[in-house]
This record gives sequence, C-alpha cells and structure tokens, in this order.
Amino acid sequence: MRIAIPVTGGFLSPHFAHGEEFLFFDAEEGEVQNRTSAIPPPHGPGVLPQWLKEQGADVIIASGMGSRAQALFSEQGIRVVLGAAAKSPDEVVASYLDRTLETGENICDH
Repeated sequence: MRIAIPVTGGFLSPHFAHGEEFLFFDAEEGEVQNRTSAIPPPHGPGVLPQWLKEQGADVIIASGMGSRAQALFSEQGIRVVLGAAAKSPDEVVASYLDRTLETGENICDH
C-alpha cells in the first residue's frame, strides 16, 4: 500500500492541493517500509489525482478536499481519508496503519 500525505512546513497540509510536497509511505503488514518525497506539479483541475495515481498512491490522507477532487480520486481508484489533524506525516501514517487515526470533518467547503 502506498499512502500519500500533502505536507506544508513539515506537517499535514490543511488542504491537499496546497501542499509544498507530498510524502509517500510504502507499507506492508502495517509497517512502513519506505518513505519518499516529491514536489507536485502546478495545481490545476484533475492534475493532482492523475499525478498521484502515476506515483502509485493507493490512499491519500488530508485535512480537507473539495468534492470534485474526491470524485476524481475515486475515479483513479485512490481511497481518500479526510478530516485528519495537521500533525507530522509520520504520526498520521502510524495512526492510520494501527487504525487509531482520528478524523473530523472535511475542512474544505468547495
């Protein structure tokens, strides 16, 4: 499984499309095996879902995301987890993998 996390200033970015970079966590049997980063292409309609699919993402964890982006991720077969707190990416992924990730409401209103 490959988990994508949008990051700004070292923490989960409040809105997935505004991340300075994406961290990718490759996990097997609940353990992170590899961690890489990549600078996303310029934001535009449909660009990030396609790019993240090309990067091999299976899951994206974000604080907020618009409904159109959610639909595009669904079309790409990428699971979206919303409402995660702006914590360190390592902490977010660890809690996701051990099924303790607390999520709230989607902070994006478009």
